[in-house]
Amino acid sequence: MSNPVITHQPGAGSYGTNVQTGKWSTGLCSCCSDILVCALGFICPIALSCYTADKYGENVCLACVPGGMTAMRTHMRLTYGIQGTICNDALMTCCCGFFETCRMAREIRIRNGDV
Repeated sequence: MSNPVITHQPGAGSYGTNVQTGKWSTGLCSCCSDILVCALGFICPIALSCYTADKYGENVCLACVPGGMTAMRTHMRLTYGIQGTICNDALMTCCCGFFETCRMAREIRIRNGDV
């Protein structure tokens, strides 16, 4: 018996939804577009981080690990086809933590159809 000849490599599996916009669905300061996320983030930012990790399918403890939100933002960006760099991910989560966590939560809710 002869082995079949492989003529092409299988494609990479798709992640997330088919919505590949190349950019975030909302702006960094668009907190008013989802009042629930904004309120939770304002009252208890760590609760919003844990909520975001959970809705994204990660362990809620990821929000408490140094660099955890940066790693999640990077993975989210790659999964959703959003342009950016790891350096940008680190800067956004470090310098704009509250706003970026709100944006990540909004992105998940929009792509999951929760909004």
